[in-house]
Amino acid sequence: MQSISGNDADLRIALTAAALPTDDLTEDGRHFFRIARGTDTLGFGGYELHDGDALLRSLVILPDHRGKGLGDLATRLLLESAHSAGARRAYLLTTSAASFFERLGFEKIDRSAAPTAILQTRQATSICPASAALLAKPLTPGADANVGKKSEDLNA
Repeated sequence: MQSISGNDADLRIALTAAALPTDDLTEDGRHFFRIARGTDTLGFGGYELHDGDALLRSLVILPDHRGKGLGDLATRLLLESAHSAGARRAYLLTTSAASFFERLGFEKIDRSAAPTAILQTRQATSICPASAALLAKPLTPGADANVGKKSEDLNA
């Protein structure tokens, strides 16, 4: 993964094409990454850090690379990065991908169970609809070692 700015034009194009939000990409506290193999961009992802928790967001694999297990691998890499940056639990909001993330160990939780810092993000307050599922997962060293394990050599 290669760290990129929220101003990255390719990030914005990919998110827009996938109907994912772009309104707050440049706000403080966001960490975005280009997921690549060599010079070939496979997708993008990011997270926000809030008081020891991470809000996973904006994960997209480009259409030509879908169906190859790269979403699993990209999620693992994002979670490892968030954990290395100090997050002990990851959260995400989704209207369409709950089953994908549940397969990766996330569990649906009631919004009342989430930390205030997560509930006060723009994702939770205004960008994602109230109907979006909130999922959570504890982050521990090595817990995701086998998630999405593939032979692809991504720029990690």
